[in-house]
Amino acid sequence: MSLGSEGEALVAEHAARLGWRVLERNWRCRYGELDLVAEDGGTVVFVEVKTRSSRRRGAPEEAVDARKQARLARLAAAYLSERGWLERPCRFDVAAVEGGEVRLLRAAFSVEGAA
Repeated sequence: MSLGSEGEALVAEHAARLGWRVLERNWRCRYGELDLVAEDGGTVVFVEVKTRSSRRRGAPEEAVDARKQARLARLAAAYLSERGWLERPCRFDVAAVEGGEVRLLRAAFSVEGAA
């Protein structure tokens, strides 16, 4: 299992322990891939997972820059549209995984016009 896959599995377990319902792992469409989609109460949560074995390239969450955020917003819109969920509340979380530990940044960023 790759480092990224291990991190995604840890985050899915973490989300389940929080009482979230995991809806998708590695959902793909023509725009790319969503690492994890979950439901927290009535909110659809799009979780970008960043796993690092060291800080040589910085903290994991630093990799989710404005360009990546825009891409995630496009993916989220495609996901919500496909399910007819455009009116559902959603948020974007970032999960940073280092040394087997999950650090969850809830509502890590917002997107203008996001559902």
